[in-house]
This record gives sequence, structure tokens and C-alpha cells, in this order.
Amino acid sequence: MSAHCQLTGAQPGFGNTISHSHRRTPRRFDPNIQRKRYWLPSEGRYVRLTLSARAIKTVDSIGIEAAVARVRARGGKV
Repeated sequence: MSAHCQLTGAQPGFGNTISHSHRRTPRRFDPNIQRKRYWLPSEGRYVRLTLSARAIKTVDSIGIEAAVARVRARGGKV
């Protein structure tokens, strides 16, 4: 599963881990990605979305219909 949010577009960030001696090692900052299943009443079916934790809170506030509309507007498949 790729570390990419369908709603917000959150992707991994890249940077360095800096040790006590100040040596730098490449690292990756992954978003908190979850697979979540929602009932979509307008289509009478469940949809499974790959969302970040922040996007799950967004779906809770705006509703699944508006969230699916945003995913489709971004060009995502639902």
C-alpha cells in the first residue's frame, strides 16, 4: 500500500536523522495512512478509501458524500 492519501494528497516527506555526533542519515517521514470503508448512500454501496488520520477527521466533519466528491475532483478513483 502506498503512503498516499486520496483526500488530502499527503505523501511521505524526506529529510535527515541527525545523531548526537551530528552525522546525517537519510530518512522518510510517512503520513499516518489507514484504509477505511464507508457506506456511500447515494450509490448504495461501500467505498474503501486510503486516508491519512487528518483526512478521516475531515470526512467526519464534512461527510462522506462531500469527501468522495473531493477525491473525484482530484482525479482519484473511488
